[in-house]
Amino acid sequence: MDRVDCVVVGAGVVGLAVARALALAGREVLILEAEAAFGTATSARNSEVIHAGIYYPQGSLKGRLCVAGRRQLYDFCDSHGVAYRRCGKLIVATDEAQIAALEQLQRHAQANGVDDLQRLDGHEVLALEPQLHAVAGLLSPSTGIIDSHALMLALLGDAERHGAVLALNASVTAITAGSEGLQVEVGGADPLQLLARTVVNCAGHGAPILAANTLGLDPVARPRQYFAKGSYFSLAGRTPFRHLVYPLPEPGGLGVHLTLDLAGQARFGPDVQWVEDLDYRIEPERANGFYAAIRRYWPGLPDDSLQPAYTGIRPKISGPGEAAADFRIDGPVQHGIAGLVNLFGIESPGLTACLAIAEHVCGLLDPEPLAT
Repeated sequence: MDRVDCVVVGAGVVGLAVARALALAGREVLILEAEAAFGTATSARNSEVIHAGIYYPQGSLKGRLCVAGRRQLYDFCDSHGVAYRRCGKLIVATDEAQIAALEQLQRHAQANGVDDLQRLDGHEVLALEPQLHAVAGLLSPSTGIIDSHALMLALLGDAERHGAVLALNASVTAITAGSEGLQVEVGGADPLQLLARTVVNCAGHGAPILAANTLGLDPVARPRQYFAKGSYFSLAGRTPFRHLVYPLPEPGGLGVHLTLDLAGQARFGPDVQWVEDLDYRIEPERANGFYAAIRRYWPGLPDDSLQPAYTGIRPKISGPGEAAADFRIDGPVQHGIAGLVNLFGIESPGLTACLAIAEHVCGLLDPEPLAT
């Protein structure tokens, strides 16, 4: 059986960030990815937004790691030539009844360490975006958009320059905790067994499944998974907006919002659709609900202007009607298995927080801070 130092399971944006941090700390890192390319699942099917950290419960991992990770991410993009734009975001109240919720959101954001939100009245919102219908708003100048594929390339490049190796078509099917380390079962065309000192389970949707197939892991350390599908529709033609535009949050997500890509293309989404499996097919008829939601803040949305774009599925560990779960990052202190870290429920703001998540993981493996 081959021995390795660190195995990172999953080569999405979080797995690549974790692999980079471990490699920079001098660890020997093998990244095992089940698919034929890195970053093809959740990391490739999101809004590509750099979040400020506005919405998350005070003191939560989501809140703390988003605020820290956002700052780290902008610095990383600058130093590594990753394309981004700090375009800012408007969160809008479309009637007087929503103003109290908007004010509460501002207070909440300040408690999370987001100190640059600007309160706007209706005239100030319209001065920024004349096409909007809003009676008040919040401007988040530190929200931005990013080329997520370029980010993953840069993370992988750093990791590989420090000795990490990426293996594709290498699905991890089981882990066994033993006295000599963690035995990792790798499937695919050439199955093999590895004995690792450290395993970090960043498998996204596959993380709870791998935890369920980890011999020696207590059942309470194996959360149930849920799938929240979100559809995106792109706008045909030129967008009149320069900022991202978000309504106030809704249960399960942030509402059908308007985002931009770096080429200026506008898209709307995601909505929230609880599903039983990973089915990424888009249903064009869901656009019917989008028109009504969007016209609450953009009444001028033209008929027949929404085109099916893509879907994403959030890897949730809380279900319909439940309070949204925090990131769950379980290290040896939580589950008692030396060298093992499991990451569950790493949905939004996982992309924004990826570098801070990587630091946090390293801290769970070693009480001494690791260089990043």
